[in-house]
Amino acid sequence: MHPSPPAFGQPPVGPFTAKDWFGWFRLKRLPVVLVLLALALAPGQLGGLTRSLMVDAYVQVSAFVAATLLLFYGAERVFKFDIGAGLKNARAAQVPLAALLGSTPGCGGAVIGVAAYASGNVGFGAVVATLTATMGDAAFLLIATRPDVALLVLPLSFVVGIITGWIVDRFVTVDFRGVTGAGCDLAPMIGKTRWRDLAYLAIGAPGLVIGVSQLMQIDLATTYGVMMPIVGLSGAALGLLIWASSPLQAMTHLKDSPVTRMAEETSFISVWVIGAYLAYDYVVAFAGLDLEALFTSVAPLLPLIGILIGFIPGCGPQILVTTLYINGLIPFAALIGNAISNDGDALFPALALSPRAAIWATVFSAAPALIVGYGFYFFAPGLF
Repeated sequence: MHPSPPAFGQPPVGPFTAKDWFGWFRLKRLPVVLVLLALALAPGQLGGLTRSLMVDAYVQVSAFVAATLLLFYGAERVFKFDIGAGLKNARAAQVPLAALLGSTPGCGGAVIGVAAYASGNVGFGAVVATLTATMGDAAFLLIATRPDVALLVLPLSFVVGIITGWIVDRFVTVDFRGVTGAGCDLAPMIGKTRWRDLAYLAIGAPGLVIGVSQLMQIDLATTYGVMMPIVGLSGAALGLLIWASSPLQAMTHLKDSPVTRMAEETSFISVWVIGAYLAYDYVVAFAGLDLEALFTSVAPLLPLIGILIGFIPGCGPQILVTTLYINGLIPFAALIGNAISNDGDALFPALALSPRAAIWATVFSAAPALIVGYGFYFFAPGLF
């Protein structure tokens, strides 16, 4: 039996196996990070394109995600509001409040809604409402790149979530809770704020300034010069380091500091955003595949495909769908169908806490996704 590896940043002492030497990192994630770093350091067009996309992913999305999460978790810490108890006391307003939680960018609000159902604080209609309303982490990407579209998608998902939740509460009387998980917060607690959390916050501040400047159509090269790639690459690299060494699957513990939660969850989202950016541009630049022609040939199926992808747990596939929309490859109908059908990372704790409820909630979200998705496809095909 080998001794445990030292805390991150401390030199190892004693005889260690390869696993011990890399004990700071999750071995399943480390190869992903090494491949991305190798691509970024590659010579020629490959390296240049990779570094450019990493910078774009950081200043266009990650910096905004960090700011939003810090604001959300900071307010949660300051006001110390017990959302579960509040939902239980809301009675008739449970479904709208649960949908509001789900419609907030990211997966945190939806996870709270799922936990409230598992602990008996809300009914099944509320959990359907929160999972139907959520767009998950893909909402951050849409807000950062197409805020005009986000202004329609998020409120519309919110309304659809409320209506679906009310219908479910009216006609579904089965209690799907069954045997739930041992607790509502499945994430391990990290504890005190770490140096890398503070470093991520420090890099995020200038990253946000650059991102806002880009939205204001300021000439970034002239204004920031070499500072932009330095900030973007530093933020992307630190995010990869945090993700590779994280003890978490995705969500953070409610009792961790807002800065730690921001750094952990932003890093998790950023890996998927970088992957989506690279996947699209690599295909265009190196494979010579005409994605627009390919998707045009199956245009009537695109809303259905977007909805079916929404059933896949996690935010990665949903971020890819949003990336395809942003690049003009799929219609708005496919985006809104995916936004309504997908549950983001909230589906993971839902499956752990109440698997029957999670499966049935996903099934019930299919009907409004089909109605709204194909409604836009046939009656508003030119929208956005």
